[in-house]
Amino acid sequence: MPPAIIAPSILAGDFANMERDARRAEQGGGDWLHCDVMDGHFVPNITFGPPMIEALHRSTKLPLDVHLMIERPDQYAEQFAKAGAHVQTIHVEALGNKKAGTEGRAVFEKKNLAAISETLTRIRQLGCLAGLAVNPLTPVNAVEPFLESVDLILIMSVWPGFGGQKFMGEVVPKIREARELVKRSGRAIHVAVDGGIDNSSGKPCGDAGADVFVAGSSLYRHSDLGKAIEELRRTISA
Repeated sequence: MPPAIIAPSILAGDFANMERDARRAEQGGGDWLHCDVMDGHFVPNITFGPPMIEALHRSTKLPLDVHLMIERPDQYAEQFAKAGAHVQTIHVEALGNKKAGTEGRAVFEKKNLAAISETLTRIRQLGCLAGLAVNPLTPVNAVEPFLESVDLILIMSVWPGFGGQKFMGEVVPKIREARELVKRSGRAIHVAVDGGIDNSSGKPCGDAGADVFVAGSSLYRHSDLGKAIEELRRTISA
């Protein structure tokens, strides 16, 4: 397994002091800065768009891990790339690929795989790593058709939309399944986990095969963010 990548989530920071909290993540030893973009449609919350990513890019040298919780990532991929995104992760349930009646808690239903494939390809053409996220009730095999086009598989361990949620332990087998898919693909694809990650949940996720750990509240609630990152990293590798 590659070394753990710790990606503090700026969603848990102070929106009045985003520059400061981006620098805290960098100075504290974070590897990536995770940025949750929400449109109020794919998830029931609204955060920020390309201008904030551009501002964060000026504030820190950390790679920006941009999680697009939006219905139409295809319409914004170029803007986020120009703003400074290093990773752009879209949802397999986006672009019309969700079951009817699952608005706000989208579950995958195969309807327009071409749109997903085209968007992933475009993200990579723009010079970013391309990620594909799956919500808690979406099976991991939904990403299998796209293994040649992705650099990261993101397993959501909460329903996306809000920080501070409790980790859903039932997703751990999905992390293991995603790692097996990566092994069979023969490609160097990251397996990330996002939602409720702390010193108790990080270890089982790492043991299951995750190598990217998105953590928000469990890190930013500490006055010493560096110490919190160090403790999480140590717990995962123990």
